[in-house]
Amino acid sequence: MLARSRMLVGPLVVACAFLAAAQAPGCRSSVPSTSGSGGGGGGGGGGTSQHDWPRFGYDAGRSSAPAASMGVTSSNVDSVTRQQVTLDGTVDASAIYLHGVTVKGATHNTFFVTTTYGKTIAIDADSGAILWEFTPGGYTGWAGSAQITTATPVADPDRAHIYAASPEGVVRRLAVADGSVGWTTSLTNLPTREKLAASLNWWHGRVIATTGGYIGDAPPYQGHVAVLDAASGALLHVWNSLCSDTAGLLTPSHCQQSDAAIWGRAGAVIDTTTGQMYVATGNATWDGVHNWGDAVISLDSLATTMTGNYTPTNTAQLNSTDTDLGSTSPVLLGGGVIAQGGKDGNIRTLVWSSMAGTTAHKGGEAQIVSTPSGTDLFTAPAVWRNGSTTMLVAGDNGGTQAWTLSGTQLTSAWKNGNGGTSPIVVDGMAFVYGPGGGLRVYDAASGNLITTLSCGGGHWNSPIVADGRIALPEGNANDHRTSGVLDIWRIP
Repeated sequence: MLARSRMLVGPLVVACAFLAAAQAPGCRSSVPSTSGSGGGGGGGGGGTSQHDWPRFGYDAGRSSAPAASMGVTSSNVDSVTRQQVTLDGTVDASAIYLHGVTVKGATHNTFFVTTTYGKTIAIDADSGAILWEFTPGGYTGWAGSAQITTATPVADPDRAHIYAASPEGVVRRLAVADGSVGWTTSLTNLPTREKLAASLNWWHGRVIATTGGYIGDAPPYQGHVAVLDAASGALLHVWNSLCSDTAGLLTPSHCQQSDAAIWGRAGAVIDTTTGQMYVATGNATWDGVHNWGDAVISLDSLATTMTGNYTPTNTAQLNSTDTDLGSTSPVLLGGGVIAQGGKDGNIRTLVWSSMAGTTAHKGGEAQIVSTPSGTDLFTAPAVWRNGSTTMLVAGDNGGTQAWTLSGTQLTSAWKNGNGGTSPIVVDGMAFVYGPGGGLRVYDAASGNLITTLSCGGGHWNSPIVADGRIALPEGNANDHRTSGVLDIWRIP
């Protein structure tokens, strides 16, 4: 069956629910908004910034903290109103945003999302209207099943194309104008075992994707870093986390080792100064030669050469106890310092120059601190540069915390007991989505709660802020639903 794209007419909106009567301090209810400007390119929603949010984490380095103002401030965030847009699927990821692009022959400020079963949807940011919807050809074969994707799409800097994943293990180039397919490239020889879980990235004309496994870690599978030519879809190179001496896509059963998923929310993280990419792997054998389970790896910009590596001294224990180091992606703190969380409840700082080369590096951390609540870190921390101060902001299931960085050392700046998914820092505010519901907005420097925006629960979902709008999908991929909601808050 051929893939298809269809246009839906009119906004699909459901009423906004109010918060329960017993609200937390600083919490507010929002009045539902069901009308918009109709999709003009004039920056509806009160924003004047005219900035895109083109990928998970905002930039190639996944800072999740744009320096530019995004039009929502501490003085107006408490006045935003929410619209809920009904979607043909759950988006267990984040949205991306392009302002003033041509869609269906008219100018629209547009959100793009990919559902767990691979539908990619363009939504008018001003009205909530569905502008187009792409459905992969195999959709009916996996809809409602455990075969999913949780990858956030990425926009091409040409602002005419986006790249999106789907559960059969492929990435597609889609036209912003109408969702038509430019190319389709497979990144796995065993899509029922290897999953596109992490968000896509783009760098210098190339799309970067990574693969992992499904819940339960049913073998065989291996983690891959795949680099594609953005124009043609050609698979330029694949680095394999197991049997790394073998180039190209492995047939999983042909590698004696299994696992070493690359599944952190941020996927491959790009150092935009050097072009190097950084990934972290999950449980598997580590031998420091060809098998790189529970490791942080840096690769050159084409993923042809390993440029650095690290694994903890207790790597065998991490593997045997299902305590993935790579439950989150590496975080670039600046100055050659990297932070790496994990399921063991620790965040390590690493001086990457001491981990350079292909010679195996075990241990040698500059510092180890606890995650916010001492439990597994599954989220992507944000890195906020506020003048001369660098702050790391992270959320786990039991808390949210910020640290300041001095050299290689993290010092706690503030902490609370509110769990959260991947945070973002915008205009001096930390936006943290609670998986049980509610989008908390903190002063990023002090941790003081500014407000809580009402919304339902989720899983990996995380917010974005652009042009005076906040967008956040709700829902959990593991519920295997074929419907969902995108929350859009706008300044009145």
